[in-house]
Amino acid sequence: MKILIVCSLNSGFISPFVEEQAESLKRLGVVVDYYPIRGKGVWGYLKNLYPLKKKINVYSPDLIHAHYGLTGLLASLQMKIPVVTTFHGSDINQKGINLIFSFFALALSKKSIFVHSTKFNKLKKKQHSFLIPCGVDLTTFYTIDKGEARMQSGLKREEIYGLFSSNFSNKVKNYQLAKKALKHLNKKIHLIELVGYNRDEVNILLNAVDFLLMTSISEGSPQIIKEAMACNCPIITTDVGDVRKIIGPTKDCFITSFDSNEIGDKIRIILASGLRSNGRLFMESYGLDKIAMKVKDVYESI
Repeated sequence: MKILIVCSLNSGFISPFVEEQAESLKRLGVVVDYYPIRGKGVWGYLKNLYPLKKKINVYSPDLIHAHYGLTGLLASLQMKIPVVTTFHGSDINQKGINLIFSFFALALSKKSIFVHSTKFNKLKKKQHSFLIPCGVDLTTFYTIDKGEARMQSGLKREEIYGLFSSNFSNKVKNYQLAKKALKHLNKKIHLIELVGYNRDEVNILLNAVDFLLMTSISEGSPQIIKEAMACNCPIITTDVGDVRKIIGPTKDCFITSFDSNEIGDKIRIILASGLRSNGRLFMESYGLDKIAMKVKDVYESI
């Protein structure tokens, strides 16, 4: 089975969760190649249609797997090879032009995959949509002794550190709420911006910090939550996407409202206990191999 993965390269690299899924599919015997999209906005994407068709003619894939709604719409315009589109969240969570493009992609795609249940229940096409979250690489994200992790990351043993779920400038990630919550605590807390780290470095950070903080306005199925769970890192997160399902009964992990006082209180509880979570116990079903088998089943249904 030959699959062509169509995804954005506008950030300078293929999203790690797309690449990890592709690599896990290869281990199941699926032949995979990429068509990376260069160009932003509608017209930037449309300029890729002709070169995408050329890639299809040379590679002759059995299926195209597109990631995100606008990419799915572009891939579906070639009308030669059936398309599977994965909707990740930002393409369907917010009203506007991206949501419109996603509706068209949903209509034109042979099959659709949603990474979280809220939009899946609202937008799914009967017998043509599947609920499959992105998997987490349990060999990259694993538990390390906290003291050892601090040595490797250069963090001071006696200081308090939190890891913010993204870069501070991303408005959807709502850094201002996180900043406000920390002001309620009479402690000096270093909040680390998650930007510029490779996967191995993120694993070390998740083991070194005292907690992960996510204050997002909206999410799909956030990878950083699964990665933190795999590292037994305590979590405080707003109730977005499928975090409630992922976290479930995990100890020392909290789901909050958008009240900065409540977020501050949960941070205080985690710092007082000093314990790690037991999140890794719940991550086996999210392993890349198991998720890849589900994605391959979608391919084979076509």
